[in-house]
Amino acid sequence: MTLAILCAGQGRQHRDMFALTGDAPEAAHLFAHAATLLSGRDPRDLVRSETDEALHRNRAGQILCTVQALAAAVALEASIPKGVIVAGYSVGEVAAWGVGGLFKPQDTLDIVARRAEAMDAATCRGDGLVFVRGLSRGDVDRLCERYDAAIAIVNPGDAFLIGGSREALNGIAAAARAMHGPRVVDVPVEVASHTPRLAEASTEFRDILRSASVAFPPAGGGRVLSGIDGASIASAEAGLDKLAAQISQTVQWESCLQACLEAGTTAFLELGPGHALSAMVRGIRPDLPAHSLDDFRSLQGVRAWLAQHLGD
Repeated sequence: MTLAILCAGQGRQHRDMFALTGDAPEAAHLFAHAATLLSGRDPRDLVRSETDEALHRNRAGQILCTVQALAAAVALEASIPKGVIVAGYSVGEVAAWGVGGLFKPQDTLDIVARRAEAMDAATCRGDGLVFVRGLSRGDVDRLCERYDAAIAIVNPGDAFLIGGSREALNGIAAAARAMHGPRVVDVPVEVASHTPRLAEASTEFRDILRSASVAFPPAGGGRVLSGIDGASIASAEAGLDKLAAQISQTVQWESCLQACLEAGTTAFLELGPGHALSAMVRGIRPDLPAHSLDDFRSLQGVRAWLAQHLGD
């Protein structure tokens, strides 16, 4: 039996995102370290007291999503078997390096903060993302070419995140609706992630990663997937190259999920926040168990579910 762990990206932060992990003693040091990166604000207090706008600012959002994934992983460590596959969506790919043992957890938080700063420095005011589902890849490519935008993430089921300037995204949204695209939604992200508009951030982040300490191969025989092609990381240097490139290249999330399935994954656990990734899995393989932490009421419930589906 094989488990795939999915680390979420930005966009699903909410006030109860640490309901299961916030009191886990194993994760206390991670919340404390994250607070040093958030001007002394404990993430657990921050999500309950700040506005949605504040929670979705790029740097804060990346740190919040990453500490959630890391906290969940350490709290569930005893229940997670060896040989897992770990894949991360957008900033979740950095979290996946921490969850998969390539980065130390506290180092992962530091790296994510530096990543967000590099992205913010390279971002033009008004840049962002829009979600479009129901148009063909060819139609989306033509819209991007017409409005000078780019596909940021390819999801299953003809679902795409598109990045660009606000003017470009408004044009694409209007054109997609006119083409009877079933769903067009603005994404609460302030950067055109995974598009060439952030090429400078990729270069800066690769320089940052030169000083990163990487444990390769990861202990426990697990695998971490690269977002830009869905391939398993084959070496530390090649993996770091891809991790930096991911900031300004399309994330092939559909390929990541396909890679999990081809590797024989029998259960998927999304660490949250939100449950978008596990919902995608259920959309393409409804026969496989796939849940997010947000679907459970307690960590003990998660442990019981893992034991049930992994034969422990």
